[in-house]
Amino acid sequence: MTADGYTKIVDRKKDMILVSGFNVYPNEIEEVIASHPGVLECAVIGVDDAKSGEAVKAFIVRKDQNLAAEDVIKFCGTQLTAYKVPKQIEFRTGLPKTNVGKILRRELRDEKKAAAA
Repeated sequence: MTADGYTKIVDRKKDMILVSGFNVYPNEIEEVIASHPGVLECAVIGVDDAKSGEAVKAFIVRKDQNLAAEDVIKFCGTQLTAYKVPKQIEFRTGLPKTNVGKILRRELRDEKKAAAA
């Protein structure tokens, strides 16, 4: 809450990704990626893209260390419309979470902005 009594929302507004004018819901893509047997957990954000405005980027913690980005993209391509398929994949050993275990997409977006600066 601000000093003048207003509540400020600092997360979730930007969760939706806008790809070429289409609304893309991260949860839908995350469900598909998480259903891959080689994936332990994942998160999806929108990143700047010169062609489509935003593109889908997936952060993945592997269950199978042999899992490759191409495997994930191909898997998603069989279950999602083309504009929803991640254009970028980043493998990690863990994802930022709240103290109750919810993934913090905001931190992933902030990391991306800091790296671009």
